[in-house]
Amino acid sequence: MSAAWRLLRSMTYRFFGPAKEYVGFDPMGNKYYRIPQHKTWAGQIIKERRLMEPFKIKESEYEAGHIPVEWEAWIRKKRKDPPTIEEILEKENYYKEMKEKIQEVYEKDKLLQAKEHEEGLVAEPVQTQIKGHASAHHYGKNEPSEDPVSTADTFQPGSWMPHQNKTRNK
Repeated sequence: MSAAWRLLRSMTYRFFGPAKEYVGFDPMGNKYYRIPQHKTWAGQIIKERRLMEPFKIKESEYEAGHIPVEWEAWIRKKRKDPPTIEEILEKENYYKEMKEKIQEVYEKDKLLQAKEHEEGLVAEPVQTQIKGHASAHHYGKNEPSEDPVSTADTFQPGSWMPHQNKTRNK
């Protein structure tokens, strides 16, 4: 390598850093890159960085689950090599099979419960509607309270009522 080439390469690294290398993509269209470990012009070693370029999504709209588990493990350096397409497709097929099995078990359980209800082995679940809170001092009363009342999710302001005491200044 000539001195001119080394100078050009070091100037490029100094001003632009090393180029990112394309590693792969996932089924959602996200692209993955790595920036290899390199030395700065001052001799400092910069560790490898791993990046993701989202597909049709802004960084502010990102939510958990937009990256497959395998790629997230690679980005977080939990695994050395990036996942292969075969590995990702195998996982997707596994998840589909599990969803189907769960749906089958749910439907069988629903049919079994209906059969038990018909035979009278199990009582039907009762739908209860709770109004207010039983520990509140106004529970079950329809009249307004002088004091403000607060339960877990509601607040009822107090209402003004004349004193029951009929003592007036005469």
